[in-house]
Amino acid sequence: MKKALIVFVSLALVSCGSNLPIEEDLTKENYSLVDQYNNPKNFPSITKNKISIVGYIFTNCPDICPLTTNNMRLIQEELNKEKIDNIEFVTISFDPLQDSPEVLRKFAEIRNLDLSNWTFLTGEKSIVDSLMKRVGVFAVVGDSTVFNDGRKIYYYVHTDRIQLFDQHNRIRKNYIGSDVDIDEVINDIKSL
Repeated sequence: MKKALIVFVSLALVSCGSNLPIEEDLTKENYSLVDQYNNPKNFPSITKNKISIVGYIFTNCPDICPLTTNNMRLIQEELNKEKIDNIEFVTISFDPLQDSPEVLRKFAEIRNLDLSNWTFLTGEKSIVDSLMKRVGVFAVVGDSTVFNDGRKIYYYVHTDRIQLFDQHNRIRKNYIGSDVDIDEVINDIKSL
């Protein structure tokens, strides 16, 4: 009986190490993208050995993407307050035809984001599309607006998503990006 109790307690303690299942394993994936400074970056290897918070946006988004970006900023600020480091933030645009590195840099600057541990990524459309499919983010061109000067802006109907990656580039949890519970994310990070 005593031996069974020790085994049970040991298993309980081990399983409490992280109650987050592996949603998707990207350990063998490598997507060649560029950051907001047009520097080549490979995703997800840029976050290897770090827990990462990854969001998916397009910069012309009028609603969900600014909320997702702001929620990521709030997560970053809370982690800084709690002095939790070795966390990387990544935002990937699923609209690479419009979201050049310069556009992503301006998007971050306008929002006064702390880029010390936050990278914005874009790249060739075929690579970005392949990555989006792999991580389960769907984006379909929806309505568009044509201005008097001929300029056209289109919008996407898309997955509202922030993902938590562990130190081994495995997706551990999906959150609704525009309505994420900051405390839940912080607690999930602590569990990893």
